[in-house]
Amino acid sequence: MDEVSTVGAALQGFGLGAGLIIAIGAQNAYVLRQGIRREHVALIATLCFLCDATLIALGAAGFGYLVASMPGLERIAAWGGAAFLAAYGARAFRAALAPGKLEAGDEEQQAASAWQAAGITLALSLLNPHVYLDTVVLLGSIAGQFKDEDRVWFALGAMGASAAWFYGVGFGARWLAPLFRRPIAWRVLDLAIGCVMWAIAVSLVI
Repeated sequence: MDEVSTVGAALQGFGLGAGLIIAIGAQNAYVLRQGIRREHVALIATLCFLCDATLIALGAAGFGYLVASMPGLERIAAWGGAAFLAAYGARAFRAALAPGKLEAGDEEQQAASAWQAAGITLALSLLNPHVYLDTVVLLGSIAGQFKDEDRVWFALGAMGASAAWFYGVGFGARWLAPLFRRPIAWRVLDLAIGCVMWAIAVSLVI
């Protein structure tokens, strides 16, 4: 195995993965919000990464061609994702009407809501058809241009970008905590999240 080509494949995977992941979207907005609140950050970042890593692996294994050949499945996923994003966007707008402020939360209450946080994370990660197009189809088709071990390293590079991004945003968001001790900051963030959710929902159905 050529070490130079292996490193190049990994770097290409990392760069392309980063380009697809680092964008304002529903999933990233939720990770940012929970990171600022410091609620279940490790759980949420890990679930986002595992979802990405699984889809990237499927794409590298050749499942992208299967997904591309089933446009009906993509349409069903689009409407389901749009419905969820519309509901979550409405929830964000409702939160903006009565913003709170960043305070130390009750540990027992946070632990009780871990399942809810996990459910929202999985829904935001898996109900958006664009996720499958980016990871399984696009990354998968590019990975198919590599051979043998280079294809594996390309996929690992893309997975590395996902891990760096989600853990970086989740745990790095705490630096914004002082700003979000004021209710107005939460109002602006929730309004922005609501707009992002609804914009993506509209884009999915049109």
